[in-house]
Amino acid sequence: MVKKPASLGRVEWELLQYIDQNHPISVREVAQYWNEKTGQARTTVLTMMERMTKKGFLTRKKIDNVFHYSPKQSLSEVLTDLVGDFVNGVLGGSVVPLAAYLTQSQPLKAEEIEQLKKLVQRLEADTSAQARKRGKSK
Repeated sequence: MVKKPASLGRVEWELLQYIDQNHPISVREVAQYWNEKTGQARTTVLTMMERMTKKGFLTRKKIDNVFHYSPKQSLSEVLTDLVGDFVNGVLGGSVVPLAAYLTQSQPLKAEEIEQLKKLVQRLEADTSAQARKRGKSK
C-alpha cells in the first residue's frame, strides 16, 4: 500500500510560516503569538504542532528541558510538495488547469509574469536538452 503524502491545512500553513520565521521556538512562544492573533488556547496550538511534527513538517529538539520546534524543510520545498500533490492528486498530473486558472484569476503583477516567463524558458531549455540526449542515445 502506497503511503499518502501528508497534507497541510490553512491554519497549519500559517503556523508553519510563523515557526519558520522564528525558529527554534517553543510551544509557549507560538501559543502566545497565536492567542493574540486568534484567541485560541495553548492546548490547541500544542495539538496542531504535535500533529505537524507527526506529519513530518516540524522537528523538535530539547533545549534547557523545553522542546523547541523548527521546520523540517524550507517553505519553498513544502510549497513545491503541496503543489505537486495537488497537481497529481486533483488535476491528474496536468498543469494546464492551473495555468488556465492564472489567466482567469486576479491580474498578475509584472514581477510574477516575469517569473513565469523565466520558468517557461527553463522548461523549454530542459525539454530541448532531454530531446538532444534522446537523439544521441539512439
